[in-house]
Amino acid sequence: MTELLNQFIGYMQGGGYVMWPLFFANMILWYGLAYRYIVMQRGRKKSARVLIDSHMKKGENKKQKGILDMVIHDSIKVYKEMKDNPNLRDYIQSAQYPYIREVKKFSIIVTTIIILAPLIGLLGTVIGMIETFDSLGSSTLFSQGGGIAGGISQALFTTQLGLIVAAPGLVLGRMLDKKQQNLELEFEQVKDILSTREGK
Repeated sequence: MTELLNQFIGYMQGGGYVMWPLFFANMILWYGLAYRYIVMQRGRKKSARVLIDSHMKKGENKKQKGILDMVIHDSIKVYKEMKDNPNLRDYIQSAQYPYIREVKKFSIIVTTIIILAPLIGLLGTVIGMIETFDSLGSSTLFSQGGGIAGGISQALFTTQLGLIVAAPGLVLGRMLDKKQQNLELEFEQVKDILSTREGK
């Protein structure tokens, strides 16, 4: 364990001070992705209309297995209380708002980190190359411990970590964004079905 920790610290030090912001950005990115994945578990693979009918039949005791079930449960609760109100749709929208906010949570942070990570890696690359040219310019190529090899190594470390952060984050982030869009469409469908339901 100590050996792995030492290797990790050596790797981080090899890339210079730019490595630490990248590392912490990576931690925040994966936390955000994991949070979004857990929150956006839809539940049962049935259409919104079928789920609404199921909830209507089984009432308050219906077990909620995902975020769509929770939205339907709260929307039906509002529907039963306010079905004769002309502003029913707005009340259902208000009931759904906490869930809409929840599925959007961390989306901006994730996108920002995905965009910034390669740029921070590029900054490290530039810093590493500047050190390399400084070594060449001051004729300390062979006398310094780092020299040209140290500068190029630093440049490659930061570029590598920047891509490691951005590439999987981009793929997973896009998948979760698509899932978010689908859920928001289904929330809208629930609102439409209930606000136009016969027998209000």
